[in-house]
Amino acid sequence: MYVAARILAGIAGACLIVFVLDAAIRTFVLPRGVIVMLTRAIARAVRAVFGVVLRPADTYESRDRILALYAPISLLVIPATFLMGIYLGFAALFWACTGARAGVAMRYSGSALFTLGFATPTTSPPTLLVYAEAGIGLALLALLISYLPTMYAAFSRREVAVSRLSVRAGTPPSASDFLIRAHRAGFDQRLSELFEQWEVWFIELEETHTSFAFLTFFRSPNPNRSWVTASGTVLDTAALQISLVDAPYVAAGAVTIRSGFLALRAIATFFGIPFDPDPTPDGPISIDRDEFEAVADKLAAAGVPIKTDRDAAWIAFAGWRVNYDSVLLAIAGFIDAPYAEWSSDRSPVRAHHPPLRTPRRRDNR
Repeated sequence: MYVAARILAGIAGACLIVFVLDAAIRTFVLPRGVIVMLTRAIARAVRAVFGVVLRPADTYESRDRILALYAPISLLVIPATFLMGIYLGFAALFWACTGARAGVAMRYSGSALFTLGFATPTTSPPTLLVYAEAGIGLALLALLISYLPTMYAAFSRREVAVSRLSVRAGTPPSASDFLIRAHRAGFDQRLSELFEQWEVWFIELEETHTSFAFLTFFRSPNPNRSWVTASGTVLDTAALQISLVDAPYVAAGAVTIRSGFLALRAIATFFGIPFDPDPTPDGPISIDRDEFEAVADKLAAAGVPIKTDRDAAWIAFAGWRVNYDSVLLAIAGFIDAPYAEWSSDRSPVRAHHPPLRTPRRRDNR
C-alpha cells in the first residue's frame, strides 16, 4: 500500500505540473485569445473578494479606486498560484522518489523552486527533479517579466487614443460634443481621417483585449474615462455623421462602425458576455426617439447642418446603432464603466447600484 501510495502521488504530482505549465503557456505565451480554466478560476476568485470589498462603496469614485486594483492584483495572484502548483507537484514527486517524510519532501521542493539550495536530496533521480524544478521556476518568472511590458505597452497605446478623444469629445465623452467641436474647429472635413485611425484602434483593441485578457479590466488613469465609453462615443459619432449630419457620405465612418462592433463582440464572446449576435436593422435599441431629437436640436443650435428628414435620419441611425447597442451596454456593465451618455448611463448593471453618484460633466466648452 505504501509503495502504491507513492506511485499515485508521483502520478498526481506530474499531472499537476503539466496542468500548471499548460495554463502558464496558454496565458503568457500563446498569442491568441483562449480560455484557460485555471486562470479564469483565479480571476473569478479574486473578483469575488473584490465584490465583498465593493459592497460598502456608495459612489462611483470609491468603486473606481477599488476596481483599479483588481487587474494588477490578479496578475500577481496568477503567477503565485502557478508557483504554488509547481511547488506541490514537485513535492509529491520528491516524496514518491525518495520516500522521505512529507515535510522533508516539501523542503526539497521549496529549496529547488526558489534556487535556495538549503535542502537537496543526494540520490541521482531526485537531483534531476531539483534541476527541473529550478528551471521551471525561473522560466515562470521570466514569462511574467516579459508579459507585463507587452501588456502595458498595449495599455499605453489604448489610453493615448482615449485621452485624445477627451480633447475632441469632452470628459465624459459625448458624440454630440464631438460633432459640435469638429464643426466649430473646422476639422469636420477631416472626420474620414479620424475614423480611419479609430478603425485601426478597434482592430488592435480586439487583438489585445482577447490575447491579454486582463487588459480589459485595466482602468484609465482618469476615473471619468474608459475604453468602453470611448468606443461608444466614436461609434455614435460615426452613426450620427452618416445618418443625421447633412454632409457628404463618409465611408470611413461605416467601416469604423463595423470594425467597432466586431471588436466589441469578440471581446464579449471571449468573456461569455451575452448579447444579440444578429440584430435586425429595425430591432430595438436603448436610445429612444426623444433622445435622438434632443441631440439633433443641439447640433442644429450649434450650427451643424442637419438633414431635414428627421424620420429617415432616425431610421438610419437606429439601423447603425442596433449593431453595437446591446454589446456596448453589456461590456459597460461588465467592467463597471464610468458615466457616459448613451453607453454606461443605461447599462443594465448600473440599475443594481442606485447609490452611485453620476459625475458632473467637467468640460462643456
